[in-house]
Amino acid sequence: MEIASGPSTDLSAARTIPIDSSSILYEFKQQNLPACKPVLKPSYVITTFLLLGFIFLPIGLTTLCASRTVVEIVDRYDSECVPGAFRGNKVSFIKDSSLPKNCSRILKVRKHMKAPIYIYYQLDNYYQNHRRYVKSRSDQQLLHGLKSSNTGSCEPEESNNGLPVVPCGLIAWSLFNDTYTLIRGTKKLSINRKNIAWKSDRDSKFGKQVYPHNFQNGTLIGGGKLDPNIPLSDQEDLIVWMRTAAFPSFRKLYGRIEEDLKADDVIVVHLMNNYNTYSFGGKKKLVLSTSSWLGGRNDFLGVAYISVGGSSIILSIVFLLFHIKIPR
Repeated sequence: MEIASGPSTDLSAARTIPIDSSSILYEFKQQNLPACKPVLKPSYVITTFLLLGFIFLPIGLTTLCASRTVVEIVDRYDSECVPGAFRGNKVSFIKDSSLPKNCSRILKVRKHMKAPIYIYYQLDNYYQNHRRYVKSRSDQQLLHGLKSSNTGSCEPEESNNGLPVVPCGLIAWSLFNDTYTLIRGTKKLSINRKNIAWKSDRDSKFGKQVYPHNFQNGTLIGGGKLDPNIPLSDQEDLIVWMRTAAFPSFRKLYGRIEEDLKADDVIVVHLMNNYNTYSFGGKKKLVLSTSSWLGGRNDFLGVAYISVGGSSIILSIVFLLFHIKIPR
């Protein structure tokens, strides 16, 4: 008696798939590929930590020494440049355009400062990284001017009295506008304000034929004004300001002094305290700084290398003592 093959027999035959056990894919799926399985012997671990320490410590000491060679003068002036009668209401002072905003500060040079000496303004508690603030600009308008109509992101500073604003947006509207004049003895120090912005920004992001239009003409004035006869590519104060900072405390380059300052020199700074940081509890500082092969003063990198290197050497000594006391 013959039994006809049913559907189940055909299904089992169809499910039979040939498997090539010699293929790399099969070996990979079965976790049979050769792998590196290092055995962490005490001697290897101790040697590795010692090498890390001996490499990181010199690097840390070198970078820390380079950072310490930078000479800085930092002067906070936002509180001191408010008349005594307005110390309790600084906002009303800064908003009253009829009151004089000029102020004088005296700085003493502690150590010899070799040119070029960089002048920065520092703002604290100023959140340029706020999402709405960062988006309030039009890169197309900065490059093409009135030819660009893509300015929807510039709200609420997109237009004024029915006319477009160039440059539009809150970043440009809040342009920093304090000014500084430095005098040593009876001689005014020359401040070079050229090439303070990135060359790539001047050449590629700000149009050479784009001029300010209808800027700061509204009822609410934000910050500095721009010369309508100078193209945006040459307005380097604006270009520096438009590169927004990532942290609430930041410095931006104002200019350079291209002559040395000697130790014990006295610098008189005549400044215009125009910019309003009092409404949000911000701080303003004037910074004079030299530079090293690593840039400005920043001890973090050196301290980090020294910490890692020192910790590695201490761990290697601890492991060595354990290995001597309890050998494997």
